[in-house]
Amino acid sequence: MEVTEVRVFLRNKDSNKKLKAYVTVTFDDCFVVRDVKVIEGSKGLFVAMPSAKMKTNCPKCAHRNVVRSNYCNQCGAVVEQAVRSGISAEDSRQNEHKDIAHPITPECREYIQKKVLEAYEESIGSSQTPGSSVRDDIVAVGDIEEEDTEI
Repeated sequence: MEVTEVRVFLRNKDSNKKLKAYVTVTFDDCFVVRDVKVIEGSKGLFVAMPSAKMKTNCPKCAHRNVVRSNYCNQCGAVVEQAVRSGISAEDSRQNEHKDIAHPITPECREYIQKKVLEAYEESIGSSQTPGSSVRDDIVAVGDIEEEDTEI
């Protein structure tokens, strides 16, 4: 499996925002993963895989509501929150989302992150040239220069 194309959609250059870009990654010119995110974390940039909010059924009308909703969006009934002892509020917030697609091995995660961050850095460089604006950049993997290991 090889990353054959990375399309970067830069977000506004507001330095207060942690979300830096959305990315679409194409594998072997035949499989695409959309909504990969480049995020500025406390330890630098990282790649977050696409995810969806978890939903739960209303006990009264069975309408599907987002987890942690207080009221049903359909009938207005109070939705009971499952109280879990020993789980912090931050841990429960992390359980609100479920990955849609994600790498299984650490090597695959590192490979995807490397290719995405290289394309992101290249698109940042090209958007800072005179006359350019924040836009989407397509980067074919062959366009990214590999680091030389020789001294």
